[in-house]
Amino acid sequence: EGLIEFYGSFKEMFEFFCKNTTIHGTIRLVCSGSNRMKTAFWTLLLLASFGMLYWQFALMFSQFWAYPVVLTMSMHSEPKMFPAVTVCNLDPYRFELAREQLEQLERMAEESLAFLYGPHASARSSPLGDSSSPLGDSSSHLGDSSSHLGDSSSHLQGQANLSSSSFSLSHNFSLVRTWHLGAGKNHSRVGFRLCNSTGGNCFYNSYSSGMDALLEWFRFHYMNIMAQLPEATNVSQHQEHVRDMVYSCQYDGEPCRPSDYVHFHHPVFGSCYTFNSKGTDPFWTATKPGIPYGLSLILRAEQKEHIPLLATVAGVKVMIHSHNQTPFLEHEGFDIRPGIATTIGIQQDQVNRLGGNYGKCTTDGADVAVELLYNNSYTLQACLHSCFQHAMLQHCGCGYYYYPLPAGARYCDYNRQPAWGHCFYQLYSRLRNHRLDCFQQCPKPCR
Repeated sequence: EGLIEFYGSFKEMFEFFCKNTTIHGTIRLVCSGSNRMKTAFWTLLLLASFGMLYWQFALMFSQFWAYPVVLTMSMHSEPKMFPAVTVCNLDPYRFELAREQLEQLERMAEESLAFLYGPHASARSSPLGDSSSPLGDSSSHLGDSSSHLGDSSSHLQGQANLSSSSFSLSHNFSLVRTWHLGAGKNHSRVGFRLCNSTGGNCFYNSYSSGMDALLEWFRFHYMNIMAQLPEATNVSQHQEHVRDMVYSCQYDGEPCRPSDYVHFHHPVFGSCYTFNSKGTDPFWTATKPGIPYGLSLILRAEQKEHIPLLATVAGVKVMIHSHNQTPFLEHEGFDIRPGIATTIGIQQDQVNRLGGNYGKCTTDGADVAVELLYNNSYTLQACLHSCFQHAMLQHCGCGYYYYPLPAGARYCDYNRQPAWGHCFYQLYSRLRNHRLDCFQQCPKPCR
């Protein structure tokens, strides 16, 4: 009884609490009991104060469970390992085993140029066939869009002499021009028709620019040609040696050694060389900043075997990247034009992501559900390309020539899978529009 005092009613206990608590304003609820207006005012004021208190509590807890971080930036100038540098000739290599097919494809492209821009737009000195004849005397309807297209299939029906080869080009993917009525005007688009395996669900992979359509059409046929080469063929063995492209190589004033670079084949850019790919040789330690202490290259941009519609520019593609990283030059590389001296200054930005509750990232890719098709370290692009290739194998039954293949798989070509282009372009559109779950399955690297 000395420690606990019992009250006869809740009212007595409430009055005791209001008179003895340190909460401001509660005593007013008792003292102003004779005036109901004052009591109601202080009651509302007290309830509003409690509401503000718990609102502040909610803000603090929500901020705490959001795992906030403080971004810390620092700059260091110390000896570091020079990054890896990849250079590619923008002139794709004309592979000898496919020379006949590439020449036939270029003849088809010449006729397509004449179809789109007239006979004088040809890149060759002599016209092929009667390219000046008018095309599209008949018309047909494209789906239910009430747009007309010219029946231009005849302009690509050249006879192919492929008796010495086991594969041939398909003439079922001809460039056509379509006209769409919009805002009272005729808008033309150029593309080629793609259908599924049953010949239905057709659509046109079309572009507003005829040149863009021609470049994509050429690349589509080129991928089919390269995909049909024998699986045991090593494309890299048939390409030029580094001395044919790199006339001079020096690092920190010292000549480069044969062990300082590795050669690989890129499906579009041809021969590529990566300098300091592993990043373990002390020779590549960067001790001083400045142009004389970096990598100096004199390169030759050869165009004697040029494939003009696969690479529309001359020069060299360059990418500076981390060691043991697969270079994706089409996404992160930059071009250097021939005939000039180019100086490139670099500095390294290192990003460390906390991961865990602070965000999704991976240390080495071991916890990623996607099976990587590249032997180098994990990168976001390597994961996305691997995920897309697995999706190609699952939905289309074959792989895209641009990316590596898992064991037992085969590349797509329209002699074995006539409808693979229909599947590929639809799947690639889903990837670009983030409707393919690759972006959810591929986190960024933590470092």
